[in-house]
Amino acid sequence: MPDDHHGRPTKLDAVARERGIDAPARAGSATGGPSAAPGPRVARVPETHVHDTFSVDGIDTKRREALLEAVLRDCDGVSAASATQRNGTVGVHHDPAVSRDDLRETLVACGLVVAPGDDAFVTRRASQFASARVAVAVLFGLMVATPYIGVLYPTRVEWLFYDPVTVAYLQSILDSAVATHFFVNLAALSGIAFLVACGPIIRRAIGAAAEGRLTNEAVFVGGVVAVFGYSTLAAFTGFGGNVHYDLVAYATAGVTLWTHFGADDPAVDPAATADPTADQSGADDDPVAMTDGGR
Repeated sequence: MPDDHHGRPTKLDAVARERGIDAPARAGSATGGPSAAPGPRVARVPETHVHDTFSVDGIDTKRREALLEAVLRDCDGVSAASATQRNGTVGVHHDPAVSRDDLRETLVACGLVVAPGDDAFVTRRASQFASARVAVAVLFGLMVATPYIGVLYPTRVEWLFYDPVTVAYLQSILDSAVATHFFVNLAALSGIAFLVACGPIIRRAIGAAAEGRLTNEAVFVGGVVAVFGYSTLAAFTGFGGNVHYDLVAYATAGVTLWTHFGADDPAVDPAATADPTADQSGADDDPVAMTDGGR
């Protein structure tokens, strides 16, 4: 059985070898059984069984994630176990006779760092809020982009798509009283998206500014606020100029998606999640992200 992607043995691999467990052919398949068909894994959980959630550090590959599930399901009294790499939790359905401490000892024996129970809840809730922020940024961004594509962009690049009559008609709408309601909706949508989706970034930027530090997040927040203010002046006063609520929405969606999928959370201190056993064994020093949410 292969070890981790660094070529080093891990405690999880050792525990699996002792139990005679091989990594499932695909994540979520039954231990030692044939390859499961595509789709979510279904496990029968007795009504008397209870559920425990742990926040765990120490796994960063799909193979090791599936191997941990197989090891947990092999334990006496465990009816189902699930894990993913995404949000730092692992869930176990088990007989009440199996205590939480017993499960914690099993996870620790696999070389994992198990956080206190409260941390597991906090981690899961933070992941849910992060997913909600992504949804707000994308959906509100689309609601801002649609009127821009249908009305505003044609008046700015009329030579590309529309004939002069159509452009003149759209411009007359923007010059009428209807434009006030039009821009109010755009301002509200883009502003709400920015405040909700970028809430953590805004708080960190304000904290950095209060300490007199200039960070990338502070520059981003300041730039978005400046564009929003300029657009508000252009839309509701005689200031003139183009209204760029679309740039606010695009920047919000882009940064939110990048923070969620493409970069580590800057609010998390890597030293706080380091494996304290790494200095002793030289193994199991990689980060983990798991969830009890199934596949």
